Amino acid sequence: MRDLCAVAVAAATGAGAEYADARAVLRRSQHVSTKNGRVEQLVDTESEGIGVRVLVNGAWGFACDRRVSAAGAREAALRACAFAKAAGGHGPRALAPLEAHTGSFRTEVERDPFSVSLGAKVDECLRADEALNGPDVIVRQAAVRAQRDHKVLLSSEGTDVEHEIVECGGGIDCAASGNGVYQLRSYPSAQVGKSEQGGWEVVERLGLEREAPRVAEQASALLRADVCPAGVTTLVLDSDQAALQVHESVGHPTELDRVYGTEASYAGTSFLKPDDLGSLRYGSEHMNVTADPTTPGGLGTFAFDDEGVPAARQPIVEAGLLTGFLTSRETAARIGTGTGGSMRADGWNRMPLVRMTNLHLEPGDGSLEDLLADVDDGIYMETNKSWSIDDKRLNFQFGTQIAWEINGGKLGRMLRDATYTGITPEFWSKLDAVAGRDAWSMQGITNCGKGQPGQGAHVSHGAAPARFRDIQVGVKA
Repeated sequence: MRDLCAVAVAAATGAGAEYADARAVLRRSQHVSTKNGRVEQLVDTESEGIGVRVLVNGAWGFACDRRVSAAGAREAALRACAFAKAAGGHGPRALAPLEAHTGSFRTEVERDPFSVSLGAKVDECLRADEALNGPDVIVRQAAVRAQRDHKVLLSSEGTDVEHEIVECGGGIDCAASGNGVYQLRSYPSAQVGKSEQGGWEVVERLGLEREAPRVAEQASALLRADVCPAGVTTLVLDSDQAALQVHESVGHPTELDRVYGTEASYAGTSFLKPDDLGSLRYGSEHMNVTADPTTPGGLGTFAFDDEGVPAARQPIVEAGLLTGFLTSRETAARIGTGTGGSMRADGWNRMPLVRMTNLHLEPGDGSLEDLLADVDDGIYMETNKSWSIDDKRLNFQFGTQIAWEINGGKLGRMLRDATYTGITPEFWSKLDAVAGRDAWSMQGITNCGKGQPGQGAHVSHGAAPARFRDIQVGVKA
């Protein structure tokens, strides 16, 4: 793979590129799912190829080839240069300075997930599926997944880095129906479950079969629960929902390509402006958000991004003040600060984009019980169910699968169809407390969409339960 990347870079510079990089990627993916006691999906695929990105007279070009051969590498490089020339540049394009780096990264794995047979994975899902059986449950689903990427990146500036990244995860979902009401319940997170970097031990730690009876019981109980009342009240979010709130209302709007308007797909520019850096009050003094691609086990963990920038922890919001953006070398040079470090591509056949890595809401103090204890009257919401946010990432409405009233510092009656709304900086300004490190957990998201043609990024968010004052919950009449 390294030799092929070297061929591609040499061909690109020989064809007039002032900068070139080449990524060769070999990916293997497995996905197993069951539904109502039957195998729903069983996928085991491999993909390999090389992608070449070039700058010619300040214009970007990208091309790829599935042939893992010198001919494929050379032709991809020449096509990338031809595309850049056709685009028509206007002179040199500034990139943040970068020293040439060499190095490698390998996920620590206790048990290779690809050494576990597909039959064993099916059995894991079927046991969890069966354990979801219960009164009123009409749909039971379980899934596990694994992915391994072997990636080599070379650039014309001398960067030579290699990664072998292994992910694994899973989840369960069930639906209950009765009296004209339909409710969902999931574990450990909705729709895509939870994934981490690691091996089959990640799935074993989840305990899908163990958790299934509780999930089914709550799905059934939701059918008889009262609808979440509308009003302005204190809101406490569990770590899963707090993580999604960070993703949608902090992660995407701080991607600097969205800020500059060069990326707008998937509900997506940003309410932020470049000169908001260091001056915009994003939230309360309890709000601290960090981008950290060095977090062990994160789906956004690496040694170098797809431009060869070394991984480094970076504050994005400090005590409520916007202090950082997620950047590429190009956008970092344009804004005049930073080095990049957030560029990633979804495989060999996609051009790198500014993406979230691991974006965390830093913990505060205490436990979930401590957060609740200071609430006379409020709502506690758990596990995302729906999300909607405008194309500036400003106005939003989120819903959760389950909620409980908080009365006198304790959880009371269960509630269904819980929603809350807000405007991003106003909402975060009402952040009153974040629970401590012992309550902090990391959620892995595998369906973050961006770009045209579309790319799916795998990112992680760490969060602890968080408390917000004076939030509109429920649907106003």
